[in-house]
Amino acid sequence: MFERKKAIELLDKYVKDRIIRLHMIETEAIMRALARHLRENEEEWGIIGLLHDIDWDLTKEKPSEHCVKAVDILKSEGADDFLIEKIISHGYGHEIIPAYSEKKREGNLEHCLVAAETLTGLIVASALVQPDKKIASVKPESLKKKFNSPSFAAGCDREIIKECEAVGIPLDEFLKIGLEALAGIAGEIGL
Repeated sequence: MFERKKAIELLDKYVKDRIIRLHMIETEAIMRALARHLRENEEEWGIIGLLHDIDWDLTKEKPSEHCVKAVDILKSEGADDFLIEKIISHGYGHEIIPAYSEKKREGNLEHCLVAAETLTGLIVASALVQPDKKIASVKPESLKKKFNSPSFAAGCDREIIKECEAVGIPLDEFLKIGLEALAGIAGEIGL
């Protein structure tokens, strides 16, 4: 497993898109919060969240290769099989990624990763519609209403967010954990 310093170096080397970088940092924060909540390895979960879209700059024009190119990048940087498998698991089951369309996520970490990385979009969108554009202005009940409004942040797949329930975290609690995690890094992400 990489240390965070090495993970940041990889982020700097492979991810230039500012919005994706922020998304990866947001995912790291939620994954660390989930690890604490579930009494898992916070550093490990955080690094996986931080690196989950490491191949995005290379694949944004070829979504069928997302998570596939990540394998080569991570292997070339010395990542172990565990790190690689967990990172690419957020691509499992997506028809747009034929290499992984038949694979299923298993275990707490895999379900949490895909749910957390999807939740970042809903939380950020909820903050951006606030008059002050701040996460601090988003209340858990407001976030739940936004979750229940499919037209809001329509690209955030609610079924994927609900994978949190596969690890025994009720949706309301998951939304609160995610919201608090991003509030904790609001200054870093500019919200």
